[in-house]
Amino acid sequence: MPSIREDLGGGLAGLQWVVTGYTLMFSALILFAGTFSERIGAKRAYGAGTVLFVLASAACGLAPDLGTLIGARFAQGLGAALVTPTALAIIREAYTDAGARARAIAYWAMGGSIAAAAGPIVGGALTQVDWRIIFFLNLPVGAIALLVLTRVGTSPREAAPFDWTGQVTAVLGLAALTYAIIEGGEGGYGRPTILTAFAVAVLALVVFLLAQSRGRHPMVPLELFRSTRVIVALAAAFIGMSAFYGVVFVQSLYFQQVRGESAFSTGLLFLPMTALVAAISPVVSRVAAHYGLRVPIIGGQIVLVAGLIALACVPASTPTWVVAVLMVPLGLGGSFTVPPLTTLVIDSVPARRAGTASGVLNLSRQMGGSLGVAAVGSVLAVQATFMTGLRIGLIALAALVVVTIVASLTLRDVDGPAAH
Repeated sequence: MPSIREDLGGGLAGLQWVVTGYTLMFSALILFAGTFSERIGAKRAYGAGTVLFVLASAACGLAPDLGTLIGARFAQGLGAALVTPTALAIIREAYTDAGARARAIAYWAMGGSIAAAAGPIVGGALTQVDWRIIFFLNLPVGAIALLVLTRVGTSPREAAPFDWTGQVTAVLGLAALTYAIIEGGEGGYGRPTILTAFAVAVLALVVFLLAQSRGRHPMVPLELFRSTRVIVALAAAFIGMSAFYGVVFVQSLYFQQVRGESAFSTGLLFLPMTALVAAISPVVSRVAAHYGLRVPIIGGQIVLVAGLIALACVPASTPTWVVAVLMVPLGLGGSFTVPPLTTLVIDSVPARRAGTASGVLNLSRQMGGSLGVAAVGSVLAVQATFMTGLRIGLIALAALVVVTIVASLTLRDVDGPAAH
């Protein structure tokens, strides 16, 4: 991010948009992607999303200014929105046995974990040459994914009309809310434009809920929320991703701007946290199979809180390598939480609703990521010093995770029929 700012200009808000532009489109369109997947088949939707993601990555690498880069990041988010729920839908189609499906989801999560471990290091190394190479790297990876996709069987299709009212209001509401949080942090929340953005977000939310409750073809069937298991899982996913993205954003700036580390060194400092996620992901499914989903969900969140508090309280004189070690609980907590939450949601719906359900789950996660970065960045912008903003932001995130821990305690018999 500092390299991008040095090359293309822009302040803290610009860097936030580089991150949230992607996650905003991901979260706003992932519900559309679920319906789209059911309509044309998961395999075709996955392929279309991969192609779009690759083309948008090329546009990011060629961006001549910050505005173009942010626009291309929006397009990347759309491509990712098509890929993620359809990947889970393909898994749901391929595995009818619940145990085998849980293991497949764990390996799916491990793939993301390995990428998360490699990304900061590879990205940091490539930034020493040119940050644009980071985006060009997606081109051959996308080509390999499309090649492997040719071995996947044909996915079933279902006539699923689009909910245009719901989709438009979802995009408008999330965009307005994100804009208000990011830009309000830069220039104050009392300005007419910021207050208008908040008002638009609230109005869009009301219209969205009315469209889902009264529309003939709702994008988010409200019966999905009749299960306590689903509600708790979505809340935990939202808050957990807020914490993870918020920490990645603020610690990236902390290591480079406060501690003076290079981009490559910063990537290495993230390695203990991200590599651990990749290493223990296969273990999570076995823990869940032995103890049930409730134990890793609650335990992972407790560890996440411990990591957030430790980072917030660390003295300024603490060696950099110790700070990196203190980030390990964040990766550990996330790795024990995400796979069982995903399994919880997927197992709570019929197979034909797997695409929509996974879309709703990923909507919660990516909304959390978008708003986590926006909120933490806004706290940084209004505080007198960077470290004060960092500590306030991390403590606030820890408090939110505590709320979802309490909610997770209500889960009962999570391996049996969903509690209503």
